[in-house]
Amino acid sequence: MDIPRVLVAPLEAPPIDGDDQLALGARTSPAAFATLYERHVERVFRFLRARGAPEELASDLTATTFERALANIDRYRPGPAGFAPWLFRIARNAYIDAGRRARPTTPLSDADLLAAGGPSPEDTAIAAEERRWVVGLLATLPDLQRDAIALRFAVGLSSREIGQVIGKSEDATKKLLTRALAALKESTRHDD
Repeated sequence: MDIPRVLVAPLEAPPIDGDDQLALGARTSPAAFATLYERHVERVFRFLRARGAPEELASDLTATTFERALANIDRYRPGPAGFAPWLFRIARNAYIDAGRRARPTTPLSDADLLAAGGPSPEDTAIAAEERRWVVGLLATLPDLQRDAIALRFAVGLSSREIGQVIGKSEDATKKLLTRALAALKESTRHDD
């Protein structure tokens, strides 16, 4: 089974020149924060989806991430890694918080997509199965490895930036990613 492209090819990171200046400016200017939002909203959403959040929850958590970022923008301090790791740490914590509050639920089918002339039932079933397969593989990894994989492949962060998010050095993060990819590769050998 092929891994969907969303988790195979890293998302190209938007240019982050000026993120620190925008973050500092956002303390007094809503327009500066709006620019940061536009630059990073898709990446935050992709991270949360890659982490396993259903689409609706990922949307809610993306909003929560930016609400928390805006509320705490005065606490942001420019550093060598920049604004993105600070923001993704907020997103990661929002996801963890949501997991603590979550009650087990059964997701509704994609009937609304089908009724709206979306993909065929076969395509929907195949995509859902592929997603379950990938999420299942990722679920076998420890939390830190799962976060590192999501931040690398769904968001496009560098090892240094990922290290800032998860609290590890760049070298430790590279080793963590290597081990996670090796574990995933080994898992797929047993799925054949």
